[in-house]
Amino acid sequence: MPDRIVIVGGGTAGWMTASYLKAAFDDRVQVTVVESDRIGTIGVGEATFSDIRHFFAYLGLEESDWMPACNATYKLAVRFQDWREPGHHFYHPFEQMRSVEGFPLTDWWLRGGPTDRFDRDCFLMASLCDAERSPRRLDGSLLGRDVPEGVAESNALTMSEHQGKTQFPYAYHFEAAKLAQYLCGYAVDRGVRHVVDDVVHVALDSRGWVDHVVTKEHGELHGDLFVDCTGFRGVLINQALGEPFQSFQDTLPNDSAVALQVPLDMEARGIRPCTTATAREAGWIWTIPLFGRIGTGYVYARDYLSPEDAERALREFVGLEAEHVEANHIRMRIGRSRRSWVNNCVAVGLSSGFVEPLESTGIFFIHHAIEQLVKFFPGDDWDLSLRDLYNEAVGHVMDGVREFLALHYRAAARNDTQYWRDAKVRALPDGMEERLERWLTHLPDSETIYPYYHGLPPYSYACVLLGMGGLPLRHSPALDLIDDTAARKQFEQIRDRADELARTLPNQYEYFAQFR
Repeated sequence: MPDRIVIVGGGTAGWMTASYLKAAFDDRVQVTVVESDRIGTIGVGEATFSDIRHFFAYLGLEESDWMPACNATYKLAVRFQDWREPGHHFYHPFEQMRSVEGFPLTDWWLRGGPTDRFDRDCFLMASLCDAERSPRRLDGSLLGRDVPEGVAESNALTMSEHQGKTQFPYAYHFEAAKLAQYLCGYAVDRGVRHVVDDVVHVALDSRGWVDHVVTKEHGELHGDLFVDCTGFRGVLINQALGEPFQSFQDTLPNDSAVALQVPLDMEARGIRPCTTATAREAGWIWTIPLFGRIGTGYVYARDYLSPEDAERALREFVGLEAEHVEANHIRMRIGRSRRSWVNNCVAVGLSSGFVEPLESTGIFFIHHAIEQLVKFFPGDDWDLSLRDLYNEAVGHVMDGVREFLALHYRAAARNDTQYWRDAKVRALPDGMEERLERWLTHLPDSETIYPYYHGLPPYSYACVLLGMGGLPLRHSPALDLIDDTAARKQFEQIRDRADELARTLPNQYEYFAQFR
């Protein structure tokens, strides 16, 4: 049994992997993490998918255990600002899609909604984001509802399910470096060996498998299974094992980012419970509100904007508070390794693959990969079918997310610069053109989106199509023959419930000030 696991690289990917493997296998495996103190983490993966709750639940961690240590806040949605036109915004929320007479409420909205805001008419979360509400009351209850006695909160919180994966009504924002530090403590307390050193050589055996890595101060580190968490460098998977990297740049335009971590008075500013993606001249700017600061960055394409101009635009966007904050420039490698598991090496995190952080998928990729590693963990015979199943699952997730992100650019109405005009005519992944043609006359459903699990349910596609405003959409003709009384009642109930929650829930700062 391959019970000696060496993880090369720390950061979020390395310590999430070490923690998860220890939670899964306890002392039946030996886990070593070797990380350099000279190579900093990129530290911009600060927003998540809602399924990250599964990760913390698997580790046996409550929110009160880790959130204060990571300056974490709640995330109910992604807010897209100015993608249709300057001044316009909409939300992609974490919320189950309601249906009426067998049709999604968004389809009824297309036929004739009460306002021009599909997100506020069809979902609760958009109004809560606009009002900067916490999803929990000060007593900890969720959205004003108590969890029934005898029901686990993780079950009561579930809002929707997509191909066997439950989705919660919120995700998190957190400081990535602090989460890595917290998980380091968690893992080391449970027996993970932590080696702070530089890996200077990867030694392969006669089969081309990794035999050991050589470190500067600690010599050779031997293992049976090696996990590559070395980021965009791909030291093991790409450099040592020569696995090809497949670029997604033909589909997704951006290849660079500049990031700032800006301390602010969050009590005065307020903590909006969402990640904001604001469209700009040659890309978009993320804003992630934490307890004590914001994380922000301009994701852009160097073909249209220089790093110097991107930093200048970002500082102007933030204002005077960013004046003395050091900028972090990042060259992103967009795409994925052809295979993430090669011989006895598994790449997790950026070494495996990355798409631009438009829907906060980076940490989702890590979480999904380590779930699959446990699911398909090898035995003594290293059965190749387990490796192949792992590679298929990881590849499908990244390819599916690539397609979902490509939809944002194709669907966006914005066309005021060459960047946005070019983004709308970029190539689409294989099969997507046909799917997109169907969505124009029939909103996406489980039968018409990317066919393999990739974390995005059909309503997510509908939200992007409806919000971006750049494509002509039609409601289902059948709705013209069905009485709309039930749909109008549903719209009224959502409006009344949203108004009630916006009045009665605390704001995020209030909640976390007490929580801490």
